Amino acid sequence: MIPETVIVLAKSPQPGRVKTRLQPTFSAAEAAALAAAAIRDTLDAVAALGPRRTVVAWDGPPVSWLPRHALVVPQRGQGLDERLEHVFEDVLVDDDSPTLLVGMDTPQLSASDLDVDWRGHDALLGRSCDGGYWSIGFRRYVPGSIRGVVMSTPHTGADQLERLRAQHLSVRVLPTMRDVDDAEDALEVATLAPRTRFARLHRRLVESPCSPVTLFDAAMSGHPVEVRTHGYDSVSALPLAAEAGAWQQLSAADEVLLSRCVGPVLDVGCGPGRFVEALASLGVAALGVDVSRGAVDQTRRRGAAALVRDFRDRLPAEGRWGTVLLVDGNIGIGGDPLALLRRCREFLRPGASALVETSPDDAEDRRTVITLHGPSGRRSTALPWAVLGSRALVELAAEAGFVAVEDWRVGGRAFVMLRHAG
Repeated sequence: MIPETVIVLAKSPQPGRVKTRLQPTFSAAEAAALAAAAIRDTLDAVAALGPRRTVVAWDGPPVSWLPRHALVVPQRGQGLDERLEHVFEDVLVDDDSPTLLVGMDTPQLSASDLDVDWRGHDALLGRSCDGGYWSIGFRRYVPGSIRGVVMSTPHTGADQLERLRAQHLSVRVLPTMRDVDDAEDALEVATLAPRTRFARLHRRLVESPCSPVTLFDAAMSGHPVEVRTHGYDSVSALPLAAEAGAWQQLSAADEVLLSRCVGPVLDVGCGPGRFVEALASLGVAALGVDVSRGAVDQTRRRGAAALVRDFRDRLPAEGRWGTVLLVDGNIGIGGDPLALLRRCREFLRPGASALVETSPDDAEDRRTVITLHGPSGRRSTALPWAVLGSRALVELAAEAGFVAVEDWRVGGRAFVMLRHAG
């Protein structure tokens, strides 16, 4: 039985406002594009069903591709429970007018999923695998049927069913569906419905290399990401998430490094901010910079200062920093350590120092490229990188205007202090 009215509850697919749990496996823009594809797939299913009336309950800026025949109404209310309640209050005006609402998270929907038998039932509820629900419908508006049900919990669907029955409504329970919340869901749903816009876009995104920053952000959030270093005849792999975990806490080697810092300190490629946090706790002015927003957000959550910046960008207080840190292999950033060292010299005041972590192999001097490989089969574009031991570093440092004044080892790690020779 085709319902009289189908409501699609959706949010304008603006980057950063929708499908944020797809991040960081997908960028904010990619997540928004997937959200748009999911909404359009849902609207296609509704159009194929052919109800007498289609209503889009919309939140946010309008888009050009909403169906011309659909009635677009603004969502109102604070929480999702209020928004759902108000939609039915606004749309379901007749006493016997079967009205079904679906969300924007089930692009695998087909017209047959919506063509259900209402006979003998006052309400319908389709629960989702995560404990919520993907659809709800009524023959007639019953005030209080949704408002107050706590949303986005593992038991929201069960609580909603209990509420409907408490309203003395006869409820038909629809088949359970998986909705798209995170990257694992996205892969599962795209596999389930491969011809949808959502699946086609998902395949294109997964098969196309993404920015390395996207997968570095994923590693910062604890997702499994692997760094593959490409040599002339081989590829070696390193789990980046494990490295990212080690970057959260200070080691004995880090403590020794901190003892040589003179403020203010600029940490280039600060990661999750352990050095910036530690320096701030010692009363030393410090700033972290990183191209990863995830890394900068973690640093800020520690109460430390950080900016989303590339080392090539204009940075605060250039020429006045007392120490620059290049730790955790960051001398390799960009694959051109001479250019990086020259830029670090521009950050420092004359006589100040750069503290650089090197390869434990003093003789190593390698230029390579790396790629990151993460969840859902995502891979990054190639990223130029360098690995230097102390000998190569000292030679390049002299060319960049530094003098090597000290080197030391702690816990299997190697460091060199370079002094601005100006």
